[in-house]
Amino acid sequence: MSDEKPQSSNGSPTKSWFSKLSQLFAGEPQNRDQLVEVIQDAGERELIDPQTKEMIEGVLEVSEMRVRDIMIPRSQMVTIDINQSVEEYLPIVVESAHSRFPVINEDKDHVEGILLAKDLLPFAFGQAALEFTLKDIIRRAFIVPEGKRVDNLLREFREERYHMAIVVDEYGGVSGLVTIEDILELIVGEIEDETDEEVIIDDIRQVGKRLYTLQALTPVEDFNRFFDAAFNEDEADTMGGVIQHAFGHIPTRGETIELQGFTFKILNADNRRIQQIQLTTPKKAKAKAEMADQ
Repeated sequence: MSDEKPQSSNGSPTKSWFSKLSQLFAGEPQNRDQLVEVIQDAGERELIDPQTKEMIEGVLEVSEMRVRDIMIPRSQMVTIDINQSVEEYLPIVVESAHSRFPVINEDKDHVEGILLAKDLLPFAFGQAALEFTLKDIIRRAFIVPEGKRVDNLLREFREERYHMAIVVDEYGGVSGLVTIEDILELIVGEIEDETDEEVIIDDIRQVGKRLYTLQALTPVEDFNRFFDAAFNEDEADTMGGVIQHAFGHIPTRGETIELQGFTFKILNADNRRIQQIQLTTPKKAKAKAEMADQ
């Protein structure tokens, strides 16, 4: 039997996946690059399934992210003014289908608390005659800085049983919000619930009145037809290509750009390409599929 070590394609000795894993736990150099290499190797050898591999990679990614990287920006926050009447804010609750709403006083820099939609239920079934104000039922807002580590925030969410946090900048101004679902989706992938709209075409899914998720490989032609848009179909074959060209580099998760009135936010990307995008349409825009249903 030969005592020679296995050789790689370039002639250098290679290590088995098991030996690499053993070294990780034996005190040899333990850095992120080495761990990523072991995980990728395990996936290629089918020692772990693709979903497990993606979850592990998601955990690693979360450990390096800050709240500012994943927060819903201030401009996209759905809020309720504490001075609004039930008749004024109830349509907002119903239309958005969210479960939690920041309650503000005049502007988004003054958050009074968080309204849970379920706390309105007692006043909808036989108790409508009871007088109440938002001040009576809102809950304390959980405030976090933009620079907070996402993994630490997830731990605090679990310990304190919060599901939403208001994000503030270094000057104390509100810059956005983040939910526990936003963090979990980084690890396990997109979480769909019963309020998510049915897929209209495979690559585009409506999740709110003006909010969509978009696969980067969506053909530009399909996007233009769906949203009655006018992106150049000769510039790139896919919307991922259009967006990457506009950035001038491969964007990372959380980066945003506005093109022709559409706001594109990167939900998922690796070091080679964009994968999934969140899209906010212009107020005047309406998908053709929606118009056809009317």
